[in-house]
Amino acid sequence: MKINWTPESINTFEQIIENIYKYWTQKEVIIFIKQAEKTIEQIRTNPYMFVTSNKKMQVRKGFVNSLISIFYKVDIQNNKIDILTFWNNRQNPNKNPFN
Repeated sequence: MKINWTPESINTFEQIIENIYKYWTQKEVIIFIKQAEKTIEQIRTNPYMFVTSNKKMQVRKGFVNSLISIFYKVDIQNNKIDILTFWNNRQNPNKNPFN
């Protein structure tokens, strides 16, 4: 399946990288990027492996690591997966439109 990054997913991904750079080192940024790539590849090969979101059944919630979740939607008709957003799990969960 094709992976489609939404503008929101690009924005939140970049924000997370900026925060890692701010508080940590390039090594941690590389680790995070590799974890994200691995999770996205898992989603590509098995799109239904992660649970559906609490609010929107068509949206699924995966985990990049213990601190970051990834929300995505499977579009079987168009053979694609839309990456919707990355979410820092330490944020207020009430602000997450998908959780």
